[in-house]
Amino acid sequence: MEHSIALVTGTTSGIGYAAARALAGEGWREIIVTGRSLARAREAAAQLAAETKTQVLTPLELDLDTPSSVQSALAELVKRGRPVDFLLLNAGMVGGKKRVLTEAGIEVDQAPLIGHHQLTVGLLRANLLSPSARIVIAGSEAARGDVPLFSYTDVAAFAAKHHQGDRTAAVEALVRSGPNVKYEANRAYADAKVFVVWWAAALARRLPSGMAVYAVSPGSAPDTQAARNGSWTLKWLMVPIVKLIPGMSQTPEIAARRYLQASEFGTDVSGQFLASAPKKLTGPIEVMRHPHFHDRANQEAAWQAVVSVSGVDLSYPASLTAVS
Repeated sequence: MEHSIALVTGTTSGIGYAAARALAGEGWREIIVTGRSLARAREAAAQLAAETKTQVLTPLELDLDTPSSVQSALAELVKRGRPVDFLLLNAGMVGGKKRVLTEAGIEVDQAPLIGHHQLTVGLLRANLLSPSARIVIAGSEAARGDVPLFSYTDVAAFAAKHHQGDRTAAVEALVRSGPNVKYEANRAYADAKVFVVWWAAALARRLPSGMAVYAVSPGSAPDTQAARNGSWTLKWLMVPIVKLIPGMSQTPEIAARRYLQASEFGTDVSGQFLASAPKKLTGPIEVMRHPHFHDRANQEAAWQAVVSVSGVDLSYPASLTAVS
């Protein structure tokens, strides 16, 4: 890919910050740095410019929890009119002990996916992704079901029990942490990351030929703020233990490299989830083969649930899509 324009969400700290710094070092012509407020985005851009000795960082206000902020960011990008070549949907967090909903009624672990969907679809509708654009969205090994303390919901079983088998309704209930959903912080996070994988697979079927999307886990990188609101056991037990065991953690800089590696992948693996080898939290990334990631009914249910919650859908003439 020509190193032209990249947009990174969640750039003010952690892995997003490290990714923006790496992109600047690789010679990208422009990196759009986003933050919940314009002041934070400007501060991050200035710091990155000083560290990289470049003038390629552009600040952009983007609060993924707030639909009006996403729309304002899109309006600013439309005004600029320059297509994005690499869209890195990095922002995310682990929820706390108590259930928290955004003003839009979305469980906080799930909110980044809704905002990222609104952003991505908005860019596609405005023709602001280049013909060979690469989209990477942050996944997590926690979605696999083989990470201690994390497990995911069996959506088909949940749908059968509470939603007459309607998996779209089941996913939407989990996104909203609605009736019949017992909130558990680590499960909510794992569910959110499973839905990210399903969403990426569904999006891949809807993208114009030439574009590609991948869900990519950055791997275990405890030295970020992602778990700042996490449970006691996560922050004070699991994270310290992980940091002590060789091969169980890595720096944000190494984690960010996974994103950049994926930006160079071809369309043949579009829609796939790439992460550490099974039962690993670091090391080389590979395509995850776990059956629950490849259930097309669940993938489409996740897409339709996100559409319902976000109020935004994507459609193209069949002649423009890679798979109609």
